[in-house]
Amino acid sequence: MADLSCGFTPQILAAIARVQAPEYPWLPHALEDCGAGAWESAAYVRYISAQNAHAAGAEWQFETNVVLEHPHFGTVIVEVLTGHRIGGLEFLSRI
Repeated sequence: MADLSCGFTPQILAAIARVQAPEYPWLPHALEDCGAGAWESAAYVRYISAQNAHAAGAEWQFETNVVLEHPHFGTVIVEVLTGHRIGGLEFLSRI
């Protein structure tokens, strides 16, 4: 199994989000704006710190998950935070 931490960018998912999640028209742009992220495991990359999650003033304020199906990466769970920000991506095939 290839190491996603080398060469994967969330921008790869933007085109799929346009087709599979049209109810979230901002999602492709949010994915395109993500940086490299921090790989916490072979299955999860975090873009925004979850430190003090949901506490007043914390960056991590969860809103919803969006499920995308990628032909190579399989099922990808996009963690969406308030303000249409991407908190992290989870690759179910790698769990």
